[in-house]
Amino acid sequence: MSKIAVVYWSGTGNTEAMASAVAEGAKGKGAEVSLLTSSEFSADQIGSYDGIAFGCPSMGDEVLEEIEFEPMFAACENKLSGKRIALFGSYGWGDGEWMRNWESRCADDGANLVCDSVICNEFPDDDALSACRSLGAALV
Repeated sequence: MSKIAVVYWSGTGNTEAMASAVAEGAKGKGAEVSLLTSSEFSADQIGSYDGIAFGCPSMGDEVLEEIEFEPMFAACENKLSGKRIALFGSYGWGDGEWMRNWESRCADDGANLVCDSVICNEFPDDDALSACRSLGAALV
């Protein structure tokens, strides 16, 4: 059985809803899923999972949340080489630059991005939630 971590930060509940849908998608493919906030996850846990979905909204000038998520993710980067990962998050403005930058970081880290990232404007609609379930399934 595949072990998947869904690690996210959410300020308004938008990215949390996406994380729940990602977890549903992975569970639907038979995976054992851990749904964790960024404060509950550390780089030491990476080896315990076959795949990791990271979720974070765009903040400020299209950057990852800087207090909890960014420090956790930065600490994980040197262990992402070859790891199956997927990215998701919500935004309220901009054009998705934060996600493109994040994807580039992951590629530079040698991570295996298993599918297209999922972004949505504000609260995820049915299409975004379906895309999140597909993202979770792709990790398995």
